[in-house]
Amino acid sequence: MNQPIWRTILFMMVAATLFNIGYGFLQREAAQHAEISYSRFRSELAENNLKSVRFKGVGASGEFLKKVQVTETVQGREVTREVGAFTTTMPAAADPSLLAELAARKVEISAATTETSPFTAFLVSLLPWLLIIGVWWYISRAARTQGPAGMMGGFAKSGARMYGSGEKVDVTFEDVAGMENSKLELKEIVDYLKDPGQFRRIGGKVPKGVLLVGPPGTGKTLLARAVAGEAGVNFFTISASQFIEMFVGVGASRVRDLFANAKKGAPSIIFIDELDAVGRSRGTGFGGGHDEREQTLNQLLSEMDGFDQHEEVIVLAATNRPDVLDPALLRPGRFDRHVVIERPDWRDREKILRVHSRKVALADNIDFVTIAKGTPGMTGADLESLVNEAAILASRENAAAVTMAHLEQAKDKLLMGGERKMVISDSEKRLTAYHEAGHTLVARLLPGTDPIHKVTIIPRGMALGVTQQLPEDDRYHYPRSYLENRIAVALGGRAAERLVFGEVSTGAQSDLKMVTDLAEKMVCQWGMSEKIGPVVYTRGEEHPFLGRKLAEEKGFSEAMAWRIDQEITALVRHGEEVADELVRDNRDRLDALATALQEEETLDGSRVDQILRPASPD
Repeated sequence: MNQPIWRTILFMMVAATLFNIGYGFLQREAAQHAEISYSRFRSELAENNLKSVRFKGVGASGEFLKKVQVTETVQGREVTREVGAFTTTMPAAADPSLLAELAARKVEISAATTETSPFTAFLVSLLPWLLIIGVWWYISRAARTQGPAGMMGGFAKSGARMYGSGEKVDVTFEDVAGMENSKLELKEIVDYLKDPGQFRRIGGKVPKGVLLVGPPGTGKTLLARAVAGEAGVNFFTISASQFIEMFVGVGASRVRDLFANAKKGAPSIIFIDELDAVGRSRGTGFGGGHDEREQTLNQLLSEMDGFDQHEEVIVLAATNRPDVLDPALLRPGRFDRHVVIERPDWRDREKILRVHSRKVALADNIDFVTIAKGTPGMTGADLESLVNEAAILASRENAAAVTMAHLEQAKDKLLMGGERKMVISDSEKRLTAYHEAGHTLVARLLPGTDPIHKVTIIPRGMALGVTQQLPEDDRYHYPRSYLENRIAVALGGRAAERLVFGEVSTGAQSDLKMVTDLAEKMVCQWGMSEKIGPVVYTRGEEHPFLGRKLAEEKGFSEAMAWRIDQEITALVRHGEEVADELVRDNRDRLDALATALQEEETLDGSRVDQILRPASPD
């Protein structure tokens, strides 16, 4: 809220307080002066009980020499009390003997004028008009200076957090592990703002906008904070959702205010987090797409590369939905440079773990390489949570430092879910053991699958049992044979249930969903079906990083949809046949694994190899 509003509210509060105090004082004064009749006044005068009298108009007030009892009617009841001061009303006919009698009895006499000065009366009559004119002038001035949003206080202000050139953010590039290429591109921005002449000497132009793109938790905001820590210039940070309000024109006013402040403090950097909140493609809103968000986007486009050019204000923005951004934002001259921040590999994960462990007491046996290789797909935020979870586990045990065991427990909790205390019957425990043993056996016997890290029948997360596989190194390409084996491994638990118990249960629900989604991608996106061919068929809007469909849409015929469904079913059926054959031909190994699981509840990879080794071929 801006200062004029604060001053107005403060003035109103002070005026109301003074009015209440004055009104209460007058009420107390009136309560101390009892109203008596004129005859009672004359009788008290006759008894020499008057000390002073003050005349004003047709009334009089005064004070008794001693308190007298006066009967008053309060809320319909007669109340008698003692008072020392009084008021009375003079009769219509004059009492010529009153003044002489008061003088004779030595009563102090005074009088107050009943007339108001002409100047005071003029001011009193003019005060309401001055108040109305003042309010009208204030509203008109606010509307002229700030547009439609000005009448609503500080809505037009951007609300961006500013770090001045003298302030230092506590994050630098040294605190950001990995992402060397990304830091190099951003370091060029920082160097340009510190010394623009270095680039201008050879005719180079620095990008006006840099878009940080990557999955959630990969460190986009952290990287922007590091830029703020490295740059010796003004740094403005704001979330894109702060531009949008229910009032039309507020978002555009905030964009103007943000860039106006940045230009005043140039050279400067503006960081807009979650850009997709305001930068979505135009034409998708209500009423043909002309809504408040689109007006804000239009203003942002104009400020970045409109008629009024600027060179020393650089815009950083972060998003995990680049697919929904308006094309005008991504063209050269606006966001010229796109910095893609992927999930870190195990080498970068090791560096990230070391950064987040700086302030944690660690034991001597910590092996960050092992933890990093055992956390494929984790982002920087996940690894920070892992270290924090390990510290919580250590403090819960009153340990002096975080050990390797604490980190392993924290990793299992993040990957498989926290342990749940449940009472499970022996029959359900046996069913779960055979289900997980089926997954483990198929994964162990098929070539090219990821090694078994841990298998447990202790309920974790939403599952009654978990079989965890971890790749030996990060994968970026997946051959068809590997994906087909994953389908077979996922159906191994269902195959074991059918073989041992003669029927299947609901425990394979998540397995079936996973194999259906995987088979659909193989057919529709990766061209791994001979009958469908190397063609992409979109069965839903695919998120570029999350890997899931967001909205159903279909752009092909019903006949092609039928063929796609047939190919998906064929892939799943093939994986089911492979799993059935493996568990049927290795029933003794399946029983051994299930028995060990029922007795020990959790088996690691080495224990699984030990159980299967005697019967495995050389």
